[in-house]
Amino acid sequence: MALQETASACPDGVNVQTIAVDVANRLAVATALTGLHVDVLVNNAGVATMRPLLEMTADEWHRMVDVNVNALYHVTRAVLPGMVSRGHGHVCTIGSIAGRNTFAGGTAYTGTKHFVMGFSESLMLEVRDAGVGVSVVMPGSVDTDLFPPGTDRSWMLEPENVADAVAFVVNAPPHMLVHRVEVRPLSPKRKR
Repeated sequence: MALQETASACPDGVNVQTIAVDVANRLAVATALTGLHVDVLVNNAGVATMRPLLEMTADEWHRMVDVNVNALYHVTRAVLPGMVSRGHGHVCTIGSIAGRNTFAGGTAYTGTKHFVMGFSESLMLEVRDAGVGVSVVMPGSVDTDLFPPGTDRSWMLEPENVADAVAFVVNAPPHMLVHRVEVRPLSPKRKR
């Protein structure tokens, strides 16, 4: 239902196709996405388990790496050849300010977000001459279910704020690339 609501919220005249797929499953991604005509890819899947390494299970670690890292490869690899062959397109990945910072309890999460930064910058250098833009949007705290119940989220960015940042980077003039944008709440002391 959430996919259809998102598609319905897009402006008139925008062609949106929703596909439900487990992005951590390379075969499912390849089957669902290979050969599709995609002009803009927004890599937005992510999971977070915030706890020290010695308290984290192997399953928790692998889930974060599979979704936050490996899925970037699977999904981008499935649609990027079409963008390159057409000579235009944009890959925008949602990272995090954790991609340039660290914190206790974030060993796996910050590691995956640092990967996003390196992946995005390298990919940008690889495909920009083919007319494909690559950007990363790095939000601070966003009011999502990644936070545990009871967390005061009244001061955080709203998901729409991140969507606005994505729209900003993908709608830059054709001769210009906005590669990296950091978006933060104004202040944790100020409610929205």
